[in-house]
Amino acid sequence: MKRSAIKKGHKKGWITVFVLLLSGLIIQAQAQTRVVLDNYFNHEINAKTGKVFHYTWSDKASSGFSEWGYIFKDKGADIAALQQAPRKADLAGADIYIIVDPDTKAETSSPHYIGKKDIRAIVKWVKGGGVLVLMANDSGNCEFQHLNNLAKKAGMHFNEASLNHVTGKHWEMGAITDLPKSPVFAGVHKIYLKEVSSLTLRQPARAVLTKDGNVFMAESHVGKGYVFAFTDHWIYNEYIGHRNLPESFE
Repeated sequence: MKRSAIKKGHKKGWITVFVLLLSGLIIQAQAQTRVVLDNYFNHEINAKTGKVFHYTWSDKASSGFSEWGYIFKDKGADIAALQQAPRKADLAGADIYIIVDPDTKAETSSPHYIGKKDIRAIVKWVKGGGVLVLMANDSGNCEFQHLNNLAKKAGMHFNEASLNHVTGKHWEMGAITDLPKSPVFAGVHKIYLKEVSSLTLRQPARAVLTKDGNVFMAESHVGKGYVFAFTDHWIYNEYIGHRNLPESFE
């Protein structure tokens, strides 16, 4: 999907992108889409190797996003990582910008918090037609305060909760089968959510997925752009391609 298409406000195109993002279904995304993954607000170093890992395109272990990256590339998209604070020039060529699980002090000695200047740059980019994806961990495992300063610009607030706990390999504890009629879940009957937070919404945000009164996915139109929030950060190699999950999960 070219940036010009996003600027025109075609919601169907956005939903197609997020079906690809969230379920890995075989949806044909147009070429030239540039997907940029933050590696600044989340920048964890593996103590054993001394290398950056966790939620990165290059990490091929269970902790990485390499298989998610392959899905994008298989659909003709270009993927990149941003290892510095997002500014106008950094976001100019991006169609989608993904921020996952900003660091806490427990994860890195000098975390990079989402500041006012970062928020101004990101919001301006979204209003111009950018697609922003926000994904948070559960309580105690994500830096919520500064993430919420950004999320509130789209009418969203990540709650410091820890829901949908799964014990060992009792996968069904994380199963959700009561899925809404939405293009995001077209052809999907069962998904897996483990140790997630929840969302509180205000206009213009609206819920996409809820369970027991808790909002787990939401969307918001901001200017010409779009924001998608997901309270699950587990779209990494461990749970893509049924490396661990039973085949019944889609």
